[in-house]
Amino acid sequence: MTTKKGLSQKEREFFALVTQAISANPFSDERIEIDLRLSGLSPGVSRTERIAKLAEELNARIKLLEKEGVVHLDHFSPEDRKLAENIFLFAFYLQLIDKFDIHIQEQIKAGDTPLKVPFAQEALTFLLAKGFSTEVALRYFALGYQVRRAYFFIDHSLVGRSPIMKELRKNLWNNVFTYNLLFYDQHLWNRMEDFSTLILGETGAGKGNAAKAIGRSGFIPFNEKKQCFVESFTQSFLAINLSQFPESLIESELFGHKRGAFTGAVEDYKGVLTRCSPHGAIFLDEIGEIPAPVQIKLLQILQERVFTPVGSHQKVRFPGRVIAATNRPLKKIREQRIFRDDFFYRLCSDIIKVPSLVQRLEEDPKELNELLAHTVERIVGKPSPELTGMVLDVIDKKLGKHYTWPGNVRELEQCVRRVLLKRNYEGDYKATTPDLSSQFRDAVEADNVDAQSLLARYCFQLYQRYGTFEEVARRAKLDRRTVKKYVEDWKTRWGERA
Repeated sequence: MTTKKGLSQKEREFFALVTQAISANPFSDERIEIDLRLSGLSPGVSRTERIAKLAEELNARIKLLEKEGVVHLDHFSPEDRKLAENIFLFAFYLQLIDKFDIHIQEQIKAGDTPLKVPFAQEALTFLLAKGFSTEVALRYFALGYQVRRAYFFIDHSLVGRSPIMKELRKNLWNNVFTYNLLFYDQHLWNRMEDFSTLILGETGAGKGNAAKAIGRSGFIPFNEKKQCFVESFTQSFLAINLSQFPESLIESELFGHKRGAFTGAVEDYKGVLTRCSPHGAIFLDEIGEIPAPVQIKLLQILQERVFTPVGSHQKVRFPGRVIAATNRPLKKIREQRIFRDDFFYRLCSDIIKVPSLVQRLEEDPKELNELLAHTVERIVGKPSPELTGMVLDVIDKKLGKHYTWPGNVRELEQCVRRVLLKRNYEGDYKATTPDLSSQFRDAVEADNVDAQSLLARYCFQLYQRYGTFEEVARRAKLDRRTVKKYVEDWKTRWGERA
């Protein structure tokens, strides 16, 4: 009979810390602190260095166990077996990070045809040798791939290190894996289709990127016989902008229709819900525009997971997850009853707010440099500090440091393109004026405007046009502090970004 290994107190503490690392959100400060404790490194090192040292430390611990003849889960005492599973799994995942990243990028290039995974058999052999069953090893290989995809897309799609963006990344991770990865592994890894999500944020803020990060991060099983995942993640995310369709066609685009269901329906049509992958998600953008009858049909999908194509009596099962987005603030959604109550409550298993660009820059002005560098690299195909500097110089001279970016990140991207073409960008100062003017006009007609408000509005218009408090002060013949007070008062009273 094999003698069972009992972990020492020091070993047990280290193994327990590994379990905490697995559970923690990788975008959280908690996870950084745990990694530093495990690796013995000091704060300030890069994530790459931290992970490399952590992998080295885990491998050293496993080699010490192997020297003692402890190479299999059955060699551990019952009370330590789960801790041993976690250290083997964490070491397994850390060894695969670079390989998974390469495979993700190659799969993006390959598109919808699943690629073979050349390192799969070696990876599975590692787990099998440690005492994991074939079924469990296959699931953890697929889970490792899911974890890495989620990190890859959340980290790469949402550039910016301001506190509000760090919080967004944490929220997206929790949306995929819950608050605790081990909890997800135990209870929900194959049941996340029941958790629908509403993403809020201004037009152009990046709601689509946030939705795509979630939609491309679902669990996809591994086919051992074919040595590839059963589906490419490029197929797992389908998006539809509901505002582009007339009300009469929204149902057909969502649910599909049978031939003869209405004039012009000359053949059967599969709606976007029918085409959704069982391992992915459907993204319903501008969901605030759909009428009540469509909300009722979507409610049936969220509650019962079935729908009926237009003109058909046959029910079709919907296997995916629903992600929706709107640029309407939550307060207005509820006050104006944009959604039926039953639909709203069922849609919002989670609500995620994507911050505006101006909020991000207020928290961390350096985020502009990072966004510009990322955008320039994406446009020209390689990093270019020279071009990034040129764009930043135009922004500083033409827009100033306090430009409000009414078009958010989408406007910033167009700004970069305009500067690369013409070395000039004048900004979009009229973007927020109509709403503000109508609010102000209504207040004037109601005799609800004082002299200070008139001056505040004038200062704000100058600020929108020239972008700096100094230039407004010069033109209005006021000191800078007074101008700043009036501009901020206007924003507060008349809801610049309501």
